[in-house]
Formats: sequence, structure tokens, C-alpha cells
Amino acid sequence: MIHVVLFEPEIPSNTGNIIRLCANTGAQLHLIRPLGFELDDKKLKRAGLDYHEYARMKLWDHIDECLTFLKQQGVEHVFPLTTKGSATPHTVDLNRPVALLMGPETRGLPEQVRLMFPAEQWIKLPMAENSRSLNLSNATAVIVYEAWRQQGFKALI
Repeated sequence: MIHVVLFEPEIPSNTGNIIRLCANTGAQLHLIRPLGFELDDKKLKRAGLDYHEYARMKLWDHIDECLTFLKQQGVEHVFPLTTKGSATPHTVDLNRPVALLMGPETRGLPEQVRLMFPAEQWIKLPMAENSRSLNLSNATAVIVYEAWRQQGFKALI
């Protein structure tokens, strides 16, 4: 199982795209409040199109609630995606139940959230030198598909 956790997402179109990604891959989406938009936002719906009904999504008021739920679901490894990581998606074992943790678009994962997890689990995406970061929905797609590839593209739902 692949879980995508968006910590305090800010841009509705990115979340809409990730809803569509989760619907098409079978990944479970978790949104940690506060959100930078309303769930009925037109931009969110436009980006997610009619995929909302196919995506499995849970809302959480606090990251600790989400992490407790994930542990109960058998997820023992949470991988924060951060430019401060040293591992890359192809160098870590994602062939198991995993949660992929993404931070807010404008500031990334806060240090106190990153420090909740061992540094060896911090993943960064390879990028050209002097690049800042990829768009949240693009970065999420890259890592979800790598995890799914490692899992043999087995049905996730």
C-alpha cells in the first residue's frame, strides 16, 4: 500500500492533481490541516476533474493522528520528501507499505516535522545543480510511481 500525506497543502490545483494521481494509482491520500483552500474550491475540482469519487482521501487535524492511523494500517516507514534529504527514491526500499510525506508548496516540510523521522528516511529527488524544487504534484507523481514500480505495479486498491 502506498499512502500520500500532504502536510498543510496550500495550492488547490496541486492537491487536485494529486487526487487524480491517487485515483489512477490506487494510493491513499491524507490531507493534514490547515489547508490553504476549501475542499469545494473550483480550482481543486477542476484539477481533480471527476476523480474525487475514485480517490480514497482522509482529512486530519494533526499529523500525529495521521501517523497513528498509518501505524495501525501496518505502515512502519514514512518517507519525508525534502531537499534536505540524502537518499533518493531509487536508493530506498519502497517495496512495502509506505507513506510518502510532502510539505507545503511555499516552504516545504518544517524542521520539526522532518525531525519526527530518521534522516536516512528523508528522500530528495535528483535535480540539476542550483535547482530549488519541483512542483508539488510533479514531485509526488515521481515518487509515487517509483514506489509503485518497486512494488511491481500491483493493484493498490
